[in-house]
Amino acid sequence: MTKSELIQAIASSLQHLPARDVEVVVNTMFDSMTNALQGGDRIEIRGFGSFALRFRKSRTGRNPKSGESVNIQNRYVPHFKPGKEFRESVKDAGNHKDSQ
Repeated sequence: MTKSELIQAIASSLQHLPARDVEVVVNTMFDSMTNALQGGDRIEIRGFGSFALRFRKSRTGRNPKSGESVNIQNRYVPHFKPGKEFRESVKDAGNHKDSQ
């Protein structure tokens, strides 16, 4: 699902709200989450999961095109850990998709 599909799904279930208003809310939510992670905060949405930053040490990688060694600097990367309810609700999703 893309962001625009998410906006359309929310707008269709909340028909009293115009799609533009839903788009503003979705963008504001994502911006708030991004700002929180940039500030070093952890985001927890009960029943869904949590977002946090993980530190990655510098390492030597390879350019897949040329095979040349490349130094990759220290960095933080976003990490999502699904909550138990979310994990349980989607654990058999692959099986349902295959049977259709």
